[in-house]
Amino acid sequence: MRHRHGYRKLGRTSSHRKALLKNLSIALIEREKIETTLPKAKELQSYFEKLITRARKGDSMAHRIIFSHLQDKVAVKKMVTEIAPRYASRNGGYTKIIKTRLRVGDAAEMAIIELV
Repeated sequence: MRHRHGYRKLGRTSSHRKALLKNLSIALIEREKIETTLPKAKELQSYFEKLITRARKGDSMAHRIIFSHLQDKVAVKKMVTEIAPRYASRNGGYTKIIKTRLRVGDAAEMAIIELV
């Protein structure tokens, strides 16, 4: 049973899952809208909103913390200087998930996750 279990394993090891969320976050920062499977989108939403909350401060420590998670200078700069200031007056709910279709190959539920 998964009562009060904090995250989805997504069928991956912890290092693979960490890399997956990092790469999905970078793609979301660059494009501001991506399509992925529904469980990945739900897990990414939790991960990404915590990053935006950290980035809203905009100081050098925010840069360091975000960089420690993403390891991509261009994405970090865009996150702290462009994306996070948009949500200065908003308390959470920075992304939204829209269910789209079933994937043809394996009938996985697909969803679009985008910045609000």
